[in-house]
Amino acid sequence: MPESKGRKKDNYEAPASKSDRTPVRVGASPWVAPTMVTLFVIGLVYIVTFYIAGQDIPIMRDLNPLVNVIIGFAFITGGFVVSTRWR
Repeated sequence: MPESKGRKKDNYEAPASKSDRTPVRVGASPWVAPTMVTLFVIGLVYIVTFYIAGQDIPIMRDLNPLVNVIIGFAFITGGFVVSTRWR
């Protein structure tokens, strides 16, 4: 009966040490926070301006009041969408 050949085992290699690893960047991009705050402020200022002086501003006067509120909330919603990238 033929004799089986033994399996050749690979030499054990230790895992890389902690000093060889590259660090993972945890923080958000630097543009996220200023953009988020800017969108929040623009939306708030737009809505407040519409309620205080909306009839004196030609563009706001021509639009439906609901459209003006939607425009302001669209900026605020954009701020919330950008905030999902903030860590």
